[in-house]
Amino acid sequence: MPSIAVYPGSFDPITNGHIGIIQRGLLVFDKLIVSVAVNVRKKTLFTIEERMEMIREVFKDNPRVEVGCFSGLTVEYTKMVGANVILRGLRAVADFEYELMMANMNKKLCPEVETLFMMTGEEHFFINSRSVKEIASLGGQIDFLVPPNVAVALRKKLGL
Repeated sequence: MPSIAVYPGSFDPITNGHIGIIQRGLLVFDKLIVSVAVNVRKKTLFTIEERMEMIREVFKDNPRVEVGCFSGLTVEYTKMVGANVILRGLRAVADFEYELMMANMNKKLCPEVETLFMMTGEEHFFINSRSVKEIASLGGQIDFLVPPNVAVALRKKLGL
């Protein structure tokens, strides 16, 4: 039976930090489902469809990466797609506190789904989508923070 994990997030937009986690996740799992979470309380720059398309473009040559989206509980979505692991990236200690609470809650809700924490690589630990959008909006250099297709989409979306 192939091992399948779900890597959930807002990915607004996907960054090189996210990509590093996905690439390393593929060393552990046969298939990784990168899942864009629908969160109506969160104001996003890109639509769900735009975010999914950017991710698809980045991984278009890798059949082991599937792109999806979901609303509701991550553990329920994970079960629905036939996975039993939620992959989460950690940048700093501050991330761990929140993620630990979520992992424990998810375990209570669905004992058969595990959460695997993976540390972001040292070359990416400072990257987050919010900062990327802010730097781009101020005309700063973002090409080392995101894939080329995302840099183009950000500049276009921001009218730069």
